[in-house]
Amino acid sequence: MGRSTHHPVGLIHNSEEAYKGYVLFSPLGSNYANLLDENGDVIHRWHCEEGIVYGKLLDNGNLLCRTKAPTDVPAVYRVGGSSSAIVELDPESNIVWRYDDPMLHHDFQRLENGNTLLLLFENLPHEISAQVQGGHNEQDKTFDIGTSEYMLGDLVREIDEDGKTIKEWPISSALSYEEDVICHLENRREWTHGNSLNITDKGDFLLSFRSTSTIGILGRDSGEFLWKFGSGRLGHQHHPTFLDNGNILVFDNGAHTKGLDHSRVIEINPNNDEIMWIYEETPPIDFYSFFISSADRLPNGNTFICEGASGRFFEVTSKGDVVWEYMNPFTSVDLIFDHPNSIVFRAHKYGIDNPIFKKLDLNPDKYQDINNLYNKDNATRNTIFLP
Repeated sequence: MGRSTHHPVGLIHNSEEAYKGYVLFSPLGSNYANLLDENGDVIHRWHCEEGIVYGKLLDNGNLLCRTKAPTDVPAVYRVGGSSSAIVELDPESNIVWRYDDPMLHHDFQRLENGNTLLLLFENLPHEISAQVQGGHNEQDKTFDIGTSEYMLGDLVREIDEDGKTIKEWPISSALSYEEDVICHLENRREWTHGNSLNITDKGDFLLSFRSTSTIGILGRDSGEFLWKFGSGRLGHQHHPTFLDNGNILVFDNGAHTKGLDHSRVIEINPNNDEIMWIYEETPPIDFYSFFISSADRLPNGNTFICEGASGRFFEVTSKGDVVWEYMNPFTSVDLIFDHPNSIVFRAHKYGIDNPIFKKLDLNPDKYQDINNLYNKDNATRNTIFLP
């Protein structure tokens, strides 16, 4: 039971003001990642039998992505963002590198020296979890997330090309029991639920913690927070990124906040914590994703947004005008949401002049059958199910 699936999908809008580029995304729970052109046609696709929950393009033309969640590890069973491995796929979808760890989750970064930064869960000692404030211990009525003896924390790990650990940064040691309090509507299965890992221009780590509605910069050398932002000003946010002007862009989901829940994308000046730019819709509730989602500032000044819960990607100008819009037509089944859905963790847009694309065979004719299915004039979500 639920609302009708008979709604237009695929490309909804494309204008001259849109940044000329290709969009990369993977439906949550699927085994593939799609690259779209500006007309919404699939022009390249990667496939992995272990699943592709989320991927990023590397300079060598390969796709670095994380696989589906493990099903046999009680500590992380049905915990959002979990993955069994990080794999690197060449343009023909061959696995050329991999790193396996059932505690992997959410995000990763390939460094210039060839090393890889990873975000992982860790089991917190009872003497730490006993001091963590907030949250509740009730079972979620929507889905079973299982139980675990330990509360989960987060850590950042750097590995070399052979998978050897170079260094780890446990997040719990840098947190404050008084300041980093779990939202009272969230389960105490996790303390912070880190959902994003980015790198500043100085090599420090820009992190996001959903359970405490906080983002912060963790010093690579010190292991301490150099800056934190949240404290009632964010609502279970995702995907903070550093901009060229030194500000930070973040998708503020707006969940569990005072007043009407709605999402927004904000640009923050970390020097004074002022919000320099906001994208909201009118009425505000028209733009809302309770979880996941992302936002990227494009080279032409536009902002590319993934409203993840609905599978909507769109691009806005600095004035807030929508100049490109696409609705994900592909449905898949995820471990947590065990029914067909169109959810997308993140989506990214890359300029068409990026040298990466010279290494890929970009051919919409190769995917003509798929593209014909979701022509915006006749496609609806119930016409497509691609695992």
